[in-house]
Amino acid sequence: MAKSKAREYVWLQCSTCDALNYRTQVRAAGGTRKLSLKKYCPTERKHTEHKIKRK
Repeated sequence: MAKSKAREYVWLQCSTCDALNYRTQVRAAGGTRKLSLKKYCPTERKHTEHKIKRK
């Protein structure tokens, strides 16, 4: 049986250079909390904080 939870794709945007580097899924139902992760930014060439950006 298929999963019934709705998921949506969001982009992770670098907080220093504003590049959209990663794409991930989050749950759409129930209101998503603000996600903040330290990920590698190829433009900055270091680990920076990335936040959710919806298109």
